[in-house]
Amino acid sequence: MVQGTTKGLQSKPSSSNARRAHKAAANTKKGRRTVAPKKATNIKQAAMHKALSAKINKSVEQQMVNAASSGKLTIMKGAGMER
Repeated sequence: MVQGTTKGLQSKPSSSNARRAHKAAANTKKGRRTVAPKKATNIKQAAMHKALSAKINKSVEQQMVNAASSGKLTIMKGAGMER
């Protein structure tokens, strides 16, 4: 007698598990993959970089809000009229 399972008699994985695994593989997170720093100086530098990036982004967003609230957003309308 044959011991163990044979190739023809193996059960196929259920389609829901395969579908879920395929969907999870297709939806990868965007952005760079980084390894967290281990040394104290690098940890401090990474935290400072993160804080500065947040401040810069907040400043740029605030400038855009101020520019948008000053009047109508007609930047693209003016460019379209020139043609």
